[in-house]
Amino acid sequence: MPVMPPPAPGVQARPPAPPGARRSRTWPVVVIVGLVALGAGFGGALLGHVLSDDDRNSVATAPAATGTTSAPSLERSKTIGGVSVADVANTVGPSVVTISADVDAGTQSGEAVGTGVVVSANGEVLTNAHVVADATAIRVRLAGDTEPVEAELVGADAGNDLALLRIDRDGLDAVEFAPAGSVALGDEVVAIGFALDLAGEPTVTLGIVSALDRTLITQNQGALDGLIQTDAAISSGNSGGPLVNAAGQVVGINTAVARSDVSVAATNVGFAISVDEVEVVLGALREQGSGDPREEGFLGVSLEERSDGGQGAVVGEIEDGSPAANAGLESGDVVISVDKSITDGVAGVVAAIRDHEPGDEVEVVVVRDGDEQRFSVTLDERPPETTVPD
Repeated sequence: MPVMPPPAPGVQARPPAPPGARRSRTWPVVVIVGLVALGAGFGGALLGHVLSDDDRNSVATAPAATGTTSAPSLERSKTIGGVSVADVANTVGPSVVTISADVDAGTQSGEAVGTGVVVSANGEVLTNAHVVADATAIRVRLAGDTEPVEAELVGADAGNDLALLRIDRDGLDAVEFAPAGSVALGDEVVAIGFALDLAGEPTVTLGIVSALDRTLITQNQGALDGLIQTDAAISSGNSGGPLVNAAGQVVGINTAVARSDVSVAATNVGFAISVDEVEVVLGALREQGSGDPREEGFLGVSLEERSDGGQGAVVGEIEDGSPAANAGLESGDVVISVDKSITDGVAGVVAAIRDHEPGDEVEVVVVRDGDEQRFSVTLDERPPETTVPD
């Protein structure tokens, strides 16, 4: 089922074309891989949030986790190529934690369950922002412990789907991040996390880096860019868990998985936020320190995919008085680059704008009547109400 590009900071994608109309791109069904046990209207069923037009397809049941978390259970405990799965799991396992949050989303409330990683010895824990979204209380259960401890939300970046927590513990085993730019196509990787919130220890799966620098539009996060695609099995509950290389270094934070529907086939297509993005966002979250979400840039346009197979995204509406209007962008312009970042389509433009903050000056390159033109745009803060909401 095609996914309608949702509102995202700075740009708005047009809705899907009516049945029979040609589109330049079909968006896959993507599952954000947290679990939410909702008490209102769902009888406590565990839900993986499915980014489709019908969330009723997302219901899946699983028991709540109980018992001691110690060494991860190995789906394949053997050496394949350059990876000793057991060695990797034993190295990273002590730094992998269970995240649970009491969620109050207005009409629905319950418990969200995901995974996190310890990123400093003095109690910092990184997870996905969607795991702790709308949380009234957050708990972290460390490897080897039977009881969770209360966690404080230090900062959250919904646009990059990362959140930083802090617990009152010292002397923790922190993960080691791989050097930026070190991840390569075909590298073997291991995913670790609390898949399906199964009782006991985290699940470990083996795969490879299938692609780099993927960009996805999601319903809640807007657009995620710089993603690692992997065929390592990722399931609901894996959100916030590490994707790890053969040296036991974290190369990404698992966030989403594609699934099949009546029109799109998807097999072993998972996504992780790359270490290049993680380390930048982690630094910003540490500085943020208030628990409030990061403000994101606003451009003031709607966008649609090209229908001729070309690169970039077509500008639709432009809001009066917006940064785009003030800079001279016009409806029909094809955006091919934002701040020297090539934009492959709507998701690329959304992500590029989202990565900036209000007040940032960016260069937007467009094609107009066959000629490239460059515009300097100072991004604004997103207005609370606007005819072009992004």
